[in-house]
Amino acid sequence: MKFILLLLFIIPIRVQAIEVGALRSDLYLNLLKGKNVALVVNQTSRVNDVHLIDFLLNKKVKLKKLFALEHGIRGNLDAGEDVANGVDVKTGLPVISLYGKNKRPSEKDLQNVDTIIFDIQDVGVRFYTYISSLYYILESCGQYQKECIVFDRPNPLADLIAGPVLERSQQSFLGMYLIPVVHGLTVGELATMAVAEKWIVPSPKLKVIPVKGWKRTEKYDLPIKPSPNLPNAQSIELYASLALFEPTQISIGRGTYMPFQVIGFPDPQMGTFTFTPKSIVGMSKYPKHENSKCYGVDLRKVKAFPFTLKYLVEYYQKYSKKDFFKHRNFFNKLIGNDWVIKKVESGIGHEQIESLWKKDLLKYKQLRSKYLIYE
Repeated sequence: MKFILLLLFIIPIRVQAIEVGALRSDLYLNLLKGKNVALVVNQTSRVNDVHLIDFLLNKKVKLKKLFALEHGIRGNLDAGEDVANGVDVKTGLPVISLYGKNKRPSEKDLQNVDTIIFDIQDVGVRFYTYISSLYYILESCGQYQKECIVFDRPNPLADLIAGPVLERSQQSFLGMYLIPVVHGLTVGELATMAVAEKWIVPSPKLKVIPVKGWKRTEKYDLPIKPSPNLPNAQSIELYASLALFEPTQISIGRGTYMPFQVIGFPDPQMGTFTFTPKSIVGMSKYPKHENSKCYGVDLRKVKAFPFTLKYLVEYYQKYSKKDFFKHRNFFNKLIGNDWVIKKVESGIGHEQIESLWKKDLLKYKQLRSKYLIYE
């Protein structure tokens, strides 16, 4: 008897499996009966091993069209690359681009649509533009009286919140919501907050299909790359901090197989680690410092912070010329204000700068607490 009790004691308790919104068809198939449906999807929009497009067609849902965001329906286009209108080869469904000049569905686009389903994996960072596309989709749904259903997915950065809150003067496609750089919300929670706070007018009809079995304190390893240059959990955890180098002279590994995990510049004084950016189709066709050896640091095994100016300040101070910031306005849009760049240039340390947004973060956390779906 004691032996049996011991065995029972050491058998691990089974943890409930995470079911993303798309998996919970019992919650949404009835809502789609008789509806004309459009999808906003990419390579992450899957029901187990089946793409959401194919899953819903198999369930006899009346799909009318697909909306494509940055990187395209299948997620194989470079960052910033044109996403064209066309036809999905596999299904024959029309594909309408919402990346480029046209970022919001028009009245014509939604003429034969009752419901738009948004099912895209986010990474918990304000300037990751899929959530900006969602903002415009919600706007169009409100304007043209369409329903939006968000199939929710976990935030891979879990409950982490960091960085300055976006100032309205810097609102752009790189930041549509008045939230910090690392916002600590799922897409469903963010959409709920945006609608309830009247950031989107007129308010659309919104429904969120929640994740089952996920707690917001749990980090979530993504089963599929959310975009070509975020290949693993380390790149996602460093993304918010290293993306600030995009408008500068410094490379963060685009054109290598370790993007957002290394920092470098073609000058030996920048560090001992070296890498050489090359053109890689589907990741980075024209990377910064292409074919030039860059010197810097390898961050693939460091403990990543959710967001820090440490790397930016360090490399600004190492860089000997005055043209460190190539695109000042671009940087301001990313960081969400026009004063951080001035603080960096004044020589202030990163910890002192980061202390300046603590009060705003406290206010944001109070606001955010009203819209949390998960414990």
